[in-house]
Amino acid sequence: MVKEIIYPPMNEIKMRARLSANENPFGPSAKVQKAISESIAMGNRYGHADAAYLISMIAEKEGVKPENIMLGPGSTDLLEKTAIVLCKDGGNVVSADPTYMSLINTAEKIGGSWKAVPLKSDYSHDLPGMSAAVDNTTKLVYVCNPNNPMGAITAGSSLKEFCKSVSKKAPIFVDEAYLEFMDNPGDNTMAGLVAEGYDVMVARTFSKIHGMAGLRVGYLVATEERVKSITSLVRGTMGLCVTSLKGAIASMQDEQFLTNCRKWNKESREFTTEKVVSMGFAPIPSHTSFVIFPIAQEGREFSKKMMDQGVGIRAYSMYDSSWCRVSMGTMDEMKLFVDALKVSTT
Repeated sequence: MVKEIIYPPMNEIKMRARLSANENPFGPSAKVQKAISESIAMGNRYGHADAAYLISMIAEKEGVKPENIMLGPGSTDLLEKTAIVLCKDGGNVVSADPTYMSLINTAEKIGGSWKAVPLKSDYSHDLPGMSAAVDNTTKLVYVCNPNNPMGAITAGSSLKEFCKSVSKKAPIFVDEAYLEFMDNPGDNTMAGLVAEGYDVMVARTFSKIHGMAGLRVGYLVATEERVKSITSLVRGTMGLCVTSLKGAIASMQDEQFLTNCRKWNKESREFTTEKVVSMGFAPIPSHTSFVIFPIAQEGREFSKKMMDQGVGIRAYSMYDSSWCRVSMGTMDEMKLFVDALKVSTT
């Protein structure tokens, strides 16, 4: 379904609003910066103890045991490592289309195949269709919820029933990178299924709401057996530096910053959606830190016009048309985006 993802011609010197990579413009928090700064002198030491402490914090938060947690340098690393371990001997991955492609791309590069199931008309996952697509060669079912690049949510209640049923036939990987931007993340997470013993993997990242995209920390919640099956071939903790670990620990303790980011992101998203609609566009209702909508002109040309005004966005070619995906920045940055959009589409 996604024919092309058009990466903008990055020019940091002229960039006034970097809205192309779903980065959090407000982070990392002051407490994270302080923790990292103070830990630089420890750069000669491995961070095993800090990793163990962060794992214990995550396990308590998610209601599981430390043995159910695997760390990695961002959730994309964990997606790709899972694909390598499960698809090294071939087989297929079932997922929605469009969706985030890192796991699928890795699986295909090492000999696996992709069974794509189109999204429903409201851009949520077609769970019955995905269930029907699972066969005896399916190595993994991948669900990105809320989904990237569409921003839509598949209801937590429906997804839980799907996971309970389908995980008996194939392991399920639920990518929840954007979940914490929602007002009710607890109602939509699948992490609780791990504690119940289902073969479900849940990935979270510190790159989004924590504002630590460049610091690279993420984690996987899975059954102890599934964690062991992955870590027997690849390691995650060794890819993390002590500074990032200290930063992640500090960020988990900074609940007020996370609450503020959720509030600020929602304000920017609502402002942007209202302005885009008033200009005649039809954005998909978003539950994330970005908004996507179809545009009339070719994506590469549109992306260049926006960059010429110092605004970076991401353009997609899918559903036989071009789309603009804009990440949420500060309110001033979103006003720059709206002004650039008016110029670029007239």
